[in-house]
Amino acid sequence: MSVEPHTRTDNRQDMRYEAVSSRDARFDGVFFFAVTTTGIYCRPSCPAVTPRRRNIRFFATAAAAQGDGFRACRRCRPDAVPGSAEWNVRADAVGRAMRLIADGVVDREGVPGLATRLGYSARQVQRQLTAELGAGPIALARAQRAHTARLLLQTTALPVTDVAFAAGFASVRQFNDTLRRTYARTPTELRTESGTRLAPPAAELSAGIPLRLAYRGPYDARATFDLLAREAVPRIEEVRGEPDARTYRRTLRLPHGTGLVAVEEAAHPGWLAARLSLTDLRDLTTAVQRLRRLFDLDADPYAVDERLGADPRLARRVEARPGLRSPGAADPDECALRLRIGRDRAAELVEAYGDTLPNPCGALDRLFPRPDALTGEPDAGPLAEALVSRAVRLDPGTDREEAARALAAVPGLDARTVALIRMRALGDPDVFLPGGPDDDLWRPWRSYATAHLREPLDAAGTSPAKAPGPWRPDAGNPDATGTSVAGARGAAPLGAGAANAAPANLRARHTAPPDTDLLSPPPPARAR
Repeated sequence: MSVEPHTRTDNRQDMRYEAVSSRDARFDGVFFFAVTTTGIYCRPSCPAVTPRRRNIRFFATAAAAQGDGFRACRRCRPDAVPGSAEWNVRADAVGRAMRLIADGVVDREGVPGLATRLGYSARQVQRQLTAELGAGPIALARAQRAHTARLLLQTTALPVTDVAFAAGFASVRQFNDTLRRTYARTPTELRTESGTRLAPPAAELSAGIPLRLAYRGPYDARATFDLLAREAVPRIEEVRGEPDARTYRRTLRLPHGTGLVAVEEAAHPGWLAARLSLTDLRDLTTAVQRLRRLFDLDADPYAVDERLGADPRLARRVEARPGLRSPGAADPDECALRLRIGRDRAAELVEAYGDTLPNPCGALDRLFPRPDALTGEPDAGPLAEALVSRAVRLDPGTDREEAARALAAVPGLDARTVALIRMRALGDPDVFLPGGPDDDLWRPWRSYATAHLREPLDAAGTSPAKAPGPWRPDAGNPDATGTSVAGARGAAPLGAGAANAAPANLRARHTAPPDTDLLSPPPPARAR
């Protein structure tokens, strides 16, 4: 393993300390710092008094800080930050492993399953993650389980034992030990502590789990919801309501069962309101991560806007649409098939082959067909067969170059469709569409350049859509993996951007859920 020169390392540490001293929320999720005199670790924007430099240690992940014996700060909730955009950009084994771990692969298949998907031995995966992140796959997955457990404790009335197994722990003892080590509190104390007390009966599990999906920087929610509305396939998803106050609802096929999700467009400082209803709570972590990919919540808008805004061809568009995202997919296989056949044909296949949802809600009563049900269709069949045979793999840890080559070999897929699948289903931030404009200056954010070029500008050079409300770095404090229980208190959330001038690798309170169930169809619009 190569060792960086001391001067370079010292410079990075100095820049990180400057971010901590200025409580710069733009670095939340990029790194964490721990205080040796108190035994706690924090996010860079923690509002507490800045410790002396000699008492601080820096970590790439929360799991690494926990592994060294530090517990999470109660004030800034460091496990509540959005994920680092670095893992979406990187195509190496570490980046792919981080995406798979976030999707719950270690919980479902163990470290051997993770290693098999990456094409390495378990020892190699352990060595690479530990060397770069300070924590191995088990520690990273354990930190994720701890957050899921806290989320369930503070938003549901489930017995503690059920919470332990739903969060992915193998035993109640392991569950108790992990929570004490991570939060310095017992499960009962987490559930009843001031500011995160379980809501009154209105927050029953049948109403779903209320979440705050954290993001960093500005977020152009209108453009994302416009795209989802244009693409919505009846019976599996819908967008209802007026612009700026819409709700996106869809069904989900998950590893252990099914789910219904509702996400609100209404502007909030640093988060989107959501509600999840699951048939099996073990799917909570996976469902949240898939929503984060769908809404592109781990993006770094500072780095994107700085890079694209430097090009005169895009400068006006970037200025008009700060925080424009490149939406991904809640189900990669479904997304790829829909991009191949189009919205209207997808609706026909849902009617003919869609599985019935066990717990239908209003017009949402189907799941998108499994690929094996579509192998006989003339248009969707070749891609469906490739997905079933695993000739094409679109899971979060897939090597994107290999996936693109495999897709190009599927009959009926042209270069543009392959590029769209790579952009949407694989969440690749650096894709250009054949036949469209391309420039190396836009790397590694060419997918975002495509999004900007897709959005219209009026004659004055501004977006006709209403600009999102002002964003403040200190407004909102979502809760871990970029997700929180409903409620927050002060602070918000890689890349190399103007706002992140450091090197690229540097860079709540629980309240009652809404009175209305987000998973219930909204009332019909009144006649004007």
